[in-house]
Amino acid sequence: MTSDDYIRIAYLLLLLIAVGGWFFSQGRENIGKALQQAMIWGFLFLGLGAGYLLWNDITQRSRIGQFEQMASGEIRVPMAPDGHYYLTLEINGVPVRFVADTGASEIVLTKEDARRIGLDPDSLRYTGIAVTANGRVPTAPVRLGEIRLGDLVLRDMRASVNGGEMEGSLLGMSYLRHFSDVSFRRGELVLTP
Repeated sequence: MTSDDYIRIAYLLLLLIAVGGWFFSQGRENIGKALQQAMIWGFLFLGLGAGYLLWNDITQRSRIGQFEQMASGEIRVPMAPDGHYYLTLEINGVPVRFVADTGASEIVLTKEDARRIGLDPDSLRYTGIAVTANGRVPTAPVRLGEIRLGDLVLRDMRASVNGGEMEGSLLGMSYLRHFSDVSFRRGELVLTP
């Protein structure tokens, strides 16, 4: 949760206390009835608060892989709940979701994503080796015809297909270096052309 969420929760709690105080002041003669009404209002506010937090989580998750391109050409990518930055690029017209990885030297595709863009991972020559957190894995060099992210279109880019198991494709520095600045600001990855 962000600091704004905590402020909203504090506001709702203060509102609940104010409404509860009003009920108690109005219902001194019949304390049982006032308590019953206060509990109803308390559960109502609790339900509204939980609904707000759930809606916020759903909308944040639905934005994973999406980005906003400003008039200046700057691309802003929101941080996902897991702390990563996901972008959906079009490769040869096919949307592929990547995690931006400044620690990866190049674009690395999973076998599944390679298959989706028209490559046959079973017929590739896995002549390279990559050292990952999961150990050494074979890689196959490939060329990508067209890569599109917003207004930026790159052609004939070098990439590799990971021969091992991988959760998702990586958007490494061979792609990110095409931006004049790659920075992290206020929970966003900012790519400046």
